[in-house]
Amino acid sequence: MFLHNKKMMYTVRVDRPNPAFAKLLLEQFGGPNGELAAAMRYFTQGWNEPDQKRRSMLLDIATEELSHLEMVAQALTMLLKGTPSDQVDEVEGGYLGDMLDGKADAYAAMSLHSTETVLGGGGPRLTDSSGNPWTAGYVDTIGNPSADLRSDIAAEARAKMVYERLIKTSDDPGVKDTLNFLMTREIAHQKMFEAALDSIADNFPPGNLPGDQKMAHAYFQDSYEGNPGEGSGEATGFDLTQQNSQWGFELDQDPVTHAPSEIRL
Repeated sequence: MFLHNKKMMYTVRVDRPNPAFAKLLLEQFGGPNGELAAAMRYFTQGWNEPDQKRRSMLLDIATEELSHLEMVAQALTMLLKGTPSDQVDEVEGGYLGDMLDGKADAYAAMSLHSTETVLGGGGPRLTDSSGNPWTAGYVDTIGNPSADLRSDIAAEARAKMVYERLIKTSDDPGVKDTLNFLMTREIAHQKMFEAALDSIADNFPPGNLPGDQKMAHAYFQDSYEGNPGEGSGEATGFDLTQQNSQWGFELDQDPVTHAPSEIRL
């Protein structure tokens, strides 16, 4: 059962209308890295999760993502219609005065000059910034905790980057403050998912089948620093994996041509 607490998780601030930026912000409302996609991803994982602690965490974060969706929706509305501070400071002859005089439709129409997808029936639509409608295809739950948690970490990282780019695009202090809160929560969620993944013993490789051990540790040098056969191909990618992993890769290549050798089972 869901109960709606009308108090926002964080005070949403917008200092001035900006329909063009509202179009960009739609990316986090109905886009692939947005709040609705995140909520649906974690709900579908949580409802299927047999481990009580992971289930509790997933459903906590999924519910928080819905509160973030509400915050983004409130910001979108303010970007199109004004803010509480505007209502206090500009009651006479200003933005609110125009709204009270029945000119609100004109401000809604401003959004349509930027995009036909900002408003749908007077409110934000579930689309991305290019007008593509939200789709369940954004939810990549596969039903294996170790695989899903890795996907969740990546999803939070992508969302963090989108918020970071939006913050850099905006010159509105109120918007920046609101988006900084949302961006920071993506960081927190990444760490929560990392902790959940670490709590699973033997979480790699995901799934039940171990695979062929030789092939799982073989490194094929398929990209060259020089021409094959000239002895100039340095295994820099191999060095990277060896120096930063305890997996133990073995370089599999022909010593003369520096080309991958035949697979030896």
